[in-house]
Amino acid sequence: MPDPQVWSIAAHRGFADALVAGLIPRYSEPRFGLARLTLLLPSRRTVRTLTEAFVRASGANGQGGLLLPRMALIGDLDLDETLGSLLDPIGAWADVPPASDPTTRWLRLAEMLHEETDYAAASTPALLRLARNIARSMDRLAVEGLSWGDLLDEQVQDLFPDLARHWQNNTRLFANVLVKWRAELERRGEIDPPERRNRLLDHAARRWRETPPPHPVLAAGVTSASPAVALLLRVVSELPKGGVVLPDLDLALDADVWDALGVAGAPKALGDPPFARGDAVTHPQYHLKLLLNRMGVQRGEVKPWHRSGPSAAPPERSRAISSLFLPPEASAAWIDLPPERRRLAGVRLMECADPQEEAQAIALLVRQALEQPDRRVAVVTPDRNLAARVAAHLGRWNIAADDSAGQPLSQTPAGRLFLALADCLGERLAPVPLLAALGHPLVFAGERRAAWLEHVRALDLVLRGPRPAPGLEGTAGAIAAARMPDPALAEWWPEVSALLARLDLSGERQPLAGLLGALADTSEALAGVGIWAQADGRALAAFVEDLRAAASDAATPIDPRDASAVLREAMDEIAVRPPWGGHPRVAIYGLLEARMSRADLVICGGLVEGSWPANPAPDPLLAPPLLRALGVRGADFRIGLSAHDLAAALGAPEVVLSHSARDTAGPAIPSRFLLRIRAMLGPTLLKSAREGEAVGLARAIDRGEPAPPYPRPRPIPSAEQRRVAISATALDRLRGDPYQFYASSILGLQSLDQLDAEPSAAWKGTAVHLILEQWHQAGGDLGVLGARMLSEMSAHPFTKATWQPRLVRALEWISAETARLAGEGREPALWEKFGRIDVDGVRIHGKADRIDRSAGERLAIIDYKTGAPPTAAQVENGFNLQLGVLGLIAARGGSRA
Repeated sequence: MPDPQVWSIAAHRGFADALVAGLIPRYSEPRFGLARLTLLLPSRRTVRTLTEAFVRASGANGQGGLLLPRMALIGDLDLDETLGSLLDPIGAWADVPPASDPTTRWLRLAEMLHEETDYAAASTPALLRLARNIARSMDRLAVEGLSWGDLLDEQVQDLFPDLARHWQNNTRLFANVLVKWRAELERRGEIDPPERRNRLLDHAARRWRETPPPHPVLAAGVTSASPAVALLLRVVSELPKGGVVLPDLDLALDADVWDALGVAGAPKALGDPPFARGDAVTHPQYHLKLLLNRMGVQRGEVKPWHRSGPSAAPPERSRAISSLFLPPEASAAWIDLPPERRRLAGVRLMECADPQEEAQAIALLVRQALEQPDRRVAVVTPDRNLAARVAAHLGRWNIAADDSAGQPLSQTPAGRLFLALADCLGERLAPVPLLAALGHPLVFAGERRAAWLEHVRALDLVLRGPRPAPGLEGTAGAIAAARMPDPALAEWWPEVSALLARLDLSGERQPLAGLLGALADTSEALAGVGIWAQADGRALAAFVEDLRAAASDAATPIDPRDASAVLREAMDEIAVRPPWGGHPRVAIYGLLEARMSRADLVICGGLVEGSWPANPAPDPLLAPPLLRALGVRGADFRIGLSAHDLAAALGAPEVVLSHSARDTAGPAIPSRFLLRIRAMLGPTLLKSAREGEAVGLARAIDRGEPAPPYPRPRPIPSAEQRRVAISATALDRLRGDPYQFYASSILGLQSLDQLDAEPSAAWKGTAVHLILEQWHQAGGDLGVLGARMLSEMSAHPFTKATWQPRLVRALEWISAETARLAGEGREPALWEKFGRIDVDGVRIHGKADRIDRSAGERLAIIDYKTGAPPTAAQVENGFNLQLGVLGLIAARGGSRA
């Protein structure tokens, strides 16, 4: 058996550039370049990173061009197509069944959950959310090569009685659904995607072990420690022309410290669990130790890769990184470390007050670095909000730096329009989602946009106040019942109704496939084919088609009220990455995208607990002890991956580690990695490593001269402007708040109601006045009149249900009280009557809700109040003069019939 050929590229060398620097002289041929070489890589982002490194290397060597190697992804479900001719010319891949569609599985698992007794009444979003968690747990077990039978292992079963009841219930649920799904897969002749990947990798390992390929094969940057990947890497390392290159394996770490990392998949005794409780799973080298153990390779067999890239850091950096991440017991050696072993030359620490200041400071550092020709800058952060802020600040200097980690489809322009229409469907054209959809930037973009927006603004004014009746008819009724009808708006609304006609606004459950089709057609009707033109539109089109095809197979019915929540959660899982075309020397990465990339300046932002590293997310279905017994890594394992990402970033020539003291929720805790750096550096080195200039500039860049004190407003309207009529209710405003009187009566400014507002006292008062006016004019049953008036005002069913009973009781009291007063000789003489008088040249007017005349020719002024009446003290002090003014108008004959 040949010795395994395994190399490690130290952090300070820069993985991608160092790898390319070694591959070109070793495998390049005069006419074919690297075309005979096959590289096995972990992700598509790695392919792009290595391609850029090859371009840089060929340009630096003056070659002018280079045939690139074949690059295949270890985790690709189409590995049989990528490597088919290299592995198996006669097509033995046919023995591997096709993979099931993940979206179909998601919907079918939700249906299976609905069949469970405990979940029969659960909402559709809750079932789909739980189905997604079950699918993730299935994949997690499948990646580790585990099946249903492993859950029945004696060691696992012995743990079950000791679990808490909720863990027992969750495990039973998972097992029941898993059995049903496995039976369905057998009927379909399919397997889950992770299982198919494992079979493809196993087939490749067997094929290459039996018949080694004639051309070189190299696995580079693969750190996944799943058993199938580890087996393939072992085979590749033993090929005559093969090898494995690992990123940032610490070959200088003391053997005692290496052993202290824990079992890491290699238990000392048969039957012991592969992961012990004391394993240092949060250490950045732990996952690499797990990979080596599963490959059956000793760390001493790994050789250092001696080539370096153009952006290499000093070798002392790797030694400092090794000391930085020592386990807790071994970190006591920091006390005796000499300054040269603990110094992180070229690494600066930056503390900002809040994320806004941090983003501004990072943007300034990027701007400063770009002043130097050929200097590349990378901003690495798991905080996508921080990344968006940095990109926005860079736009101040016309530096286009898109976030390569992308943004969720639900937050893109196309996704927002799609979800706004889903909200319209669920809320049956409620004002807020309706206006959000009609006013979306993609809707009627072009020459008609300005005229379209004028109508949308007019509709906005009409829909202010309580929500109208649902559906297209409710909005049409609100337009017709507007206080100031707009003929142009009335002509425009039928056009809108035709565009929205595909939406089923009945509120009934409907098939998910049909609902998606209606939303897609309506989106295109409003925005044209342009909605599908950009990257987000293409991602939305693929999402809709995929989900619609899966929903057609599963026949999933859905309540329209749940559609928006279901679609939003599904779209949050899809990242839309920007196309090429940003600044060539600036990149903003997430942690996954930053792996194996390199720049002259690397800025690590958002180094706070909960972000870097993220809070561990335990499996919601399978208990941690059960997962350990199965040989599945715990949630803390990802902290070690985050530590490894930071260790790789620290290998750059110049590094800035940034965090903010506060976030939007309150004080933030610096990342545990930052705290280790501070402790290792000590007070003296820490003081010299502070980055304060960028923070100072960030605080000063938007600091302007203080504005001079603005003089108190002293409006002095002219005599002509003051010649306005004063209503009976405005007299109180004139006396108590003359500025409000000036704004409303002289400037003509009126306050607007909120959209979808609760019925206000003014709205209720208008309804009551209209009802009583009709009653006084034509008589009839007040309850019937009230119900008819609310319908004519397009009142929402919720408003009718909550307010109409109280309104009917109030109207019944008015009817009874009117009859009682009539028995005393008092009859209504006038109602809803305007009157006016002139006092010293000033016109005073008012509207009396009702004026009664008694037998002695005395007049009684009645005002209907839907709120609280004025108190006697207010009237005695000269306020709430409405009734008194109306009485004065009537006494002077200003309210005659």
